[in-house]
Amino acid sequence: TLQFRQLNLSFWIALKPTCLSTQFRRPGDYIVGGLFPFGMDTINLTARSEPTLVVCERLFVDGLIWALGMKFAIDQINNSTSLLPGVKLGYDIYDTCFEPLAALQPSLLFVTRNGTTGIGVACNYTNYQPRVTAVIGPHKSDLCLVTAKLFGFFSIPQVSYRASSEKLSNKELYPTFYRTVPSDKKLVEAVVLLLNKFGWNWIATIGSDDEYGRGAQEHFLRIVGNHSICVAYEGLIPTDTADPKAKVQLKETIELINKTKVNIIVLFAFIQPAQALLEQSIRMGLSKKVWIGTEAWLLSDIISSTSNIQSIGTVLGFIMKASTVPGFQEYVADLFTSVQQDAFCQESRDFYNRTASGVLGTSCKQCDHISLHDISPILSRSQIQPVHVAVHSVAHALHRALGCTHQGCPKAAIRSWQLLHFMNTFAFTVNGQSFSFDESHGTNPGYKLIIWDWKNGTLTHLPVGDYEESLYVNKSQIHFHTADQKPTSECFRECKPGQIREIKGFHLCCYDCRDCPENTFCSSEDSSTCTPCLQHQWSPVRSTRCYDRSERYLFWNEPLTVALLTLTSITLCLTCLTAVLFFKNLETPVVQAAGGDRNLLALFALVLLCLSSCLYIGKPSNSLCTTQQIVYALCLNACFSTFFTKSLEISLLTEFPRWAPTFLPWVTQRRAWLVVALCLLTECLLCFCYLHLGPDHLVSDYKSLRTEVLLVCDTRSWLAFALMHGYNGCLAIVCFLCTFMVETPGKKYNVARGITFAFLTYFIIWIFFVAIFATLKTVLRSVTQIGTILMISLGILGTYYIPKCYIILLKPDLNTVNYFQNSIKEEGKST
Repeated sequence: TLQFRQLNLSFWIALKPTCLSTQFRRPGDYIVGGLFPFGMDTINLTARSEPTLVVCERLFVDGLIWALGMKFAIDQINNSTSLLPGVKLGYDIYDTCFEPLAALQPSLLFVTRNGTTGIGVACNYTNYQPRVTAVIGPHKSDLCLVTAKLFGFFSIPQVSYRASSEKLSNKELYPTFYRTVPSDKKLVEAVVLLLNKFGWNWIATIGSDDEYGRGAQEHFLRIVGNHSICVAYEGLIPTDTADPKAKVQLKETIELINKTKVNIIVLFAFIQPAQALLEQSIRMGLSKKVWIGTEAWLLSDIISSTSNIQSIGTVLGFIMKASTVPGFQEYVADLFTSVQQDAFCQESRDFYNRTASGVLGTSCKQCDHISLHDISPILSRSQIQPVHVAVHSVAHALHRALGCTHQGCPKAAIRSWQLLHFMNTFAFTVNGQSFSFDESHGTNPGYKLIIWDWKNGTLTHLPVGDYEESLYVNKSQIHFHTADQKPTSECFRECKPGQIREIKGFHLCCYDCRDCPENTFCSSEDSSTCTPCLQHQWSPVRSTRCYDRSERYLFWNEPLTVALLTLTSITLCLTCLTAVLFFKNLETPVVQAAGGDRNLLALFALVLLCLSSCLYIGKPSNSLCTTQQIVYALCLNACFSTFFTKSLEISLLTEFPRWAPTFLPWVTQRRAWLVVALCLLTECLLCFCYLHLGPDHLVSDYKSLRTEVLLVCDTRSWLAFALMHGYNGCLAIVCFLCTFMVETPGKKYNVARGITFAFLTYFIIWIFFVAIFATLKTVLRSVTQIGTILMISLGILGTYYIPKCYIILLKPDLNTVNYFQNSIKEEGKST
């Protein structure tokens, strides 16, 4: 707790000087350094151009009491027969003056080599013996951030009794820093829980422009966003209240708070900036608010004695739980009596001079002009336990490092770094209460929730709750000093189901209602984010739940399927009728010229190809996906291989007549079946590779359809796919190249032209298929595949077999051996 008390200078002069200032240095076997804020308000610090001594002009009574707490603890330890028997602890306490510059000077003295005033420069400081064994303090985080790195370099344990910045929890940067108070993280968590407890979600937060205020507010702002609390205004107030710009900044802060119309203000600040802000709010007539404070200013008698302070409204907040230290007030009373006695003072001066460094003078010159009466109001409520525990933590670590027993302690040369292990690993007991440092080198005794309770103009700090792992609030004891006995602070609109609350603005903020988009839902009324649906689920816009996706594929009973099946039936009937017609006229010249009995294999393959279109209807599976590709490839290959033999026959007759007598028997009559079988065998081997490298498999597509999951067959290995279907493509290209340049003889039938148009149709259909299939992401993919199969079948029938059926049925006079024999012979002559 930081509380300022400016003493009247004339009273100091009238008071008989004491020797209290000599009480802050004592010799001992092991010296403990102390950094305490005896003074405040440094003189001309901004105009300081030379490295002169930093001087404070006013006494800070709390700092004096904390320093006396350290002295009391060490005297108590020295008088103990169990903790450090036979060993005397000395102490060297200096003023920090609330300034890092002032704290750095005694800190440098602490790290000087023992017995000297110089700092040894060495590569290895393991055997280096500094002046002090450990350091207690300082009280502010700003100061600790400076000193902790210095002491960390020399591995000197430093135990603060007030610094709470979360930055100091970083053990990599501050490995030897400890504290007997919780970090700001715990305090901020307690404040957020308090806001939630009362449903206050429209607030302002202000911090002092120092490490404590900035750090606490920054951590607070990170947490409140996850608790549906809207920060209407956030700002920092200057710590130097004497600066002319400070008044302007304070005025602007109050004006902005007034515009937000918030009823709750969270204030993270030390006494001086907090006092300046509250005084400014009183002058500007700010309406009564609920001020949530912290220990840094809640217990200040200076703030509570500010004129018209009750007009600010309700003040409540958290202070650290701390037990009273038995015997301390009596110890201070006896000390103030002793420092007025000449004999005691002479002895104190002897001790003081015996350990004087010759570098730094008296730590607290103003202390010689203060009486017990002046400090009694603060002494009665000042929290000494953190200082007391800090000193005892060092003493217990020293006890273990020395290996003390009840008989005594050996006076061994203990280095500062040797205490760290025992401070990290062992718990210790102080006045029957157990303490230990956690992973971040801090203690967490918990917090008390207090409220300023005014009765007949007298202020009482009334406990109304506590916080350790959870927050407890006794609401029946809380009486708000505001216009509304149950103040509210909300800025939420009533959002409809399926809408979330979204912050608008930057500093001056409130919540807008925003619809949750598709495939997300609003899980609760006060949610600030939309929860995504699981992959197998969907939801419409502004939904409060998700729905399971239905499976989508080409169903048997849908109209498009019926139309495709009808077309398949027509194609199948045409193919079968053509096969029957060719079978009955197998020995006729037209059928023999078209390929003879090999046409029956081609037509049978087309029948199977048409029937394979049924594989694309219904719910797919992994085996079905594999079967689709294999059946398609084999059926098409069986058909193309018959055309392949006929194309080679035509090519030999037209392009290579000299080679025709040698190779023509292999592509005609019975030997042609060997070529067909070889083509089929090659395709079977490629199908085997397809199965080995990676066949098509079933994939659930959740992206293409809005409310359904599309079941599609996906290609696993494009290499296997290309080999299997590319082989048929190569056959088609060979057939096309062998026939498309053959000229049509006059008034004669051209067998080559039918093959050319059949494969030209095949190429055109495939070009359209690839273009359409690549762009479709719905069930129409299966429709495209079926359509392609049917179009290829109809294309081959229409360009190659139907013209021959026409001759058989309607032009029997052309179905002669002479007509078809001469056509082939003349094809060879014409080339």
